[in-house]
Amino acid sequence: MFVTKHKKRSGVEVKSIPETKRLESKVTTTAKAFDEITRSFDPFVNLLIADQDMGCLVSTPQDSGGNRRRPGSIGDVSVYVPGFRIPKPVDFSLSLGDHLPKNLVKSLSALRTRIVVMAGQEAPTVSRTRRKSATQHGGSTLADLHQALEDYLPVVLGLVKDGSQLQHKVQFVWMNQEDEAEETAISNAWYEVLSVLHLMAMLSLSQANLLLLPRTSSDGYQPKVSEDLYSVLVTDSRRASIDIFLKAAGYLDCAVRNVLPQLPHPLRKELPVDLAEGVLRALCLQALGQSVDIQLGMAIDSAKATLAVKRRLACEMVKSWQQAQDNIMNLPLANGWGEKHRLLIKWKYVEAKAAAYYYHGLILDEGNTEKSHGMAVAALQAADEYFKESKRACEAFNAASPLSRNPPLWGTMKYLSDKIPKDTSSKVRINRDLYSYEKIMETAPTLPDFDLALKPDDFQLPPADPSWNEENVVSGQASSNHLRSE
Repeated sequence: MFVTKHKKRSGVEVKSIPETKRLESKVTTTAKAFDEITRSFDPFVNLLIADQDMGCLVSTPQDSGGNRRRPGSIGDVSVYVPGFRIPKPVDFSLSLGDHLPKNLVKSLSALRTRIVVMAGQEAPTVSRTRRKSATQHGGSTLADLHQALEDYLPVVLGLVKDGSQLQHKVQFVWMNQEDEAEETAISNAWYEVLSVLHLMAMLSLSQANLLLLPRTSSDGYQPKVSEDLYSVLVTDSRRASIDIFLKAAGYLDCAVRNVLPQLPHPLRKELPVDLAEGVLRALCLQALGQSVDIQLGMAIDSAKATLAVKRRLACEMVKSWQQAQDNIMNLPLANGWGEKHRLLIKWKYVEAKAAAYYYHGLILDEGNTEKSHGMAVAALQAADEYFKESKRACEAFNAASPLSRNPPLWGTMKYLSDKIPKDTSSKVRINRDLYSYEKIMETAPTLPDFDLALKPDDFQLPPADPSWNEENVVSGQASSNHLRSE
């Protein structure tokens, strides 16, 4: 199994090599188009294109960061997306031309080239939280790129159909974001499927982020609508974001359950940290945790929601973020995107505990015993401490590269940022009049344990495209069988 990782080099000046006839014979038209698109978005990026077997493009980065475009700031963030992994061009004709009919090779090439171009356009704008639906040059939107990936998935799955050895014929190359390696090239079609599912999930998280940010008009000002209408629009956006979160979680859950097991264990160890099982699970739990957060905010706004319901939602939120933290605890998330990802989970975990202890304290305070009142005070004190810690964790997250900002508070934390300090101060003062400080529990009471009610969407890999079942593929399958017998 051939795996190539290209790491970032520092202190080396690299100049682009002019195109020559020799180079043109090695690099496809698609690769050239991608090179031009990449340059247009980052004038400081120079590609050193070298000869490589199986159509792999190798990039040698400059000190400025190579192919990975890491913005200094990503603006307002409601949903953190740890960058887009971008595919690099592949010449299917070189590796599959002798094994598949031309029309199928062209279909694979056309569908993947579309993704390469659109991802190259979308990635630099992913941090622009207030942008038009398309670029000024008619570029892709998140939805367009997502559709392109959905169109490509059943076609590329044909390479792994019935255990075909064609899955090892193409070397797929993707630029990483959280991994130390600049890019990872692996000759296994399951790696391509895994990368596609990961990108689909990141696109969904990006869509949720745009939905949850404050609505603005094209000129940047808050749209003038009635308060009632605005409230309806916000509620609809939050409900829609829950569906998108569950869809993202479904892609990631499918990747962990159905795709990772297809890769041999030695190869799984060579995957970039972006695609490590722990990161995939943490992202899935992040999507679930932010869904529960929205549910809690809606419960807070509802007169019908009881304290017990709110406490359960807050405790479920704690569980999701705790499990997310457990999954990435020992992973090498050391660079910008990865370290910021770790700080996000730490922040949200502490924030969730503040909410859970607050509602737990309110319920305990409904008891009529000295013990219950003491436990209530301890819980509220814990909520206040976790709330203060969450503000520090939030500042650390925003200060980490790339810089970010929080939009105006909304939902759960808008309510709790006011209630936690006030209620804690009030309860502690009242109970100090009734009981001595020594009778107040020194440690916070244990939170109730609730299973997560929300589950990822049940996303299943689609069947291979019908083009793989047509008679004109017989010759390709015969070649595959010949490969298998070698």
